[in-house]
Amino acid sequence: MKIEKISLDGKKSTIEVLDKIVSSKVNKKLVSGVIYKTNANYKGRKAKTKQKNEIIGSTSKIYAQKGTGNARHASRKAPIFVGGGVAHGPKGEASYKVRKINKSEKKLSVTSLITEKNNNKDLIIFSDFKDKILKTKDMNNLLNKFNVQDALVILDKSSKEKIIRSIKNIPNIKVTDVNHFSSYDLIKFNKIIFTETSMKELEKKYA
Repeated sequence: MKIEKISLDGKKSTIEVLDKIVSSKVNKKLVSGVIYKTNANYKGRKAKTKQKNEIIGSTSKIYAQKGTGNARHASRKAPIFVGGGVAHGPKGEASYKVRKINKSEKKLSVTSLITEKNNNKDLIIFSDFKDKILKTKDMNNLLNKFNVQDALVILDKSSKEKIIRSIKNIPNIKVTDVNHFSSYDLIKFNKIIFTETSMKELEKKYA
């Protein structure tokens, strides 16, 4: 499929991109499942309380089972007592299973989202950056020229080396490469920007 490519001076041309990347079936149910698993796996599960069996202390019965008129109790380690264990408390990171995401699920969710961005005219493909851009102001002016204020920028290695210093401090812009972005990134940002070479790299990866 032919997609519009924009040079940095604003001239438009076309680039051939695999149909499976920019015009695949948009599977929203699959995307929703992948995003859910991704967010669940990112959550920090640090909180942990001690269970009854983890409390250090005497295990002796605090008083006789019968004849005292009080309720029946075992040791002071029971959750009902101050300093005892906690019933049904958080158990720490080890107790939560990691939700597996298959490679095919990841790829299909990414192609679904890129296709949706393309359908909504939120996919931009730039020519590779040939010259260095060192000033953040110059980079910001360039992005504003193409109405880009909130975007995931996926660069090839050469382009990244030329503009990383000027783009990394711009708010609401994330810079990455074809190996380090997820479906969550594609949903988080309004626009997706590729360079010509980074799009070709993605094609090789998803071919």
